[in-house]
Amino acid sequence: MPHLQFELNFTPTPEQKARFGKAVVRHFSTIMDTGTDHIAITLRCYGRDDLVFGRAVDPAKGIAILNADIRLGRTKDQKRRLALAIIDELNEAFGVPKKAVYVVYTEHDGEHFQLEEKVLPSWSEGEDPLAGGKR
Repeated sequence: MPHLQFELNFTPTPEQKARFGKAVVRHFSTIMDTGTDHIAITLRCYGRDDLVFGRAVDPAKGIAILNADIRLGRTKDQKRRLALAIIDELNEAFGVPKKAVYVVYTEHDGEHFQLEEKVLPSWSEGEDPLAGGKR
């Protein structure tokens, strides 16, 4: 159950949030080779001066920080491709400059992801943990 926690120094409209969330789910599912029902996304929206990131030359154009809690097992290539897809999505959806985006991964054993009906396993290729196994 990845938990993708976005911190933004602006507040998108509800429609923009919904479109962005759907796009992030699609990117994660495709790149990380998993189903979609267990993907959780949080958007925390702050004021322009509430986030600081040294590379962000003009914070008024937007800053975005992603803390991504994911299950162990993904490759360096998968993680890099996802980071680049998210950076592009933030730029396209909200105009956040690409250099003003920071992506941080924290990896956990599957047992650290708990749902009402089950504990998730660590990731394996082609899996969909809530559909009972492989896709």
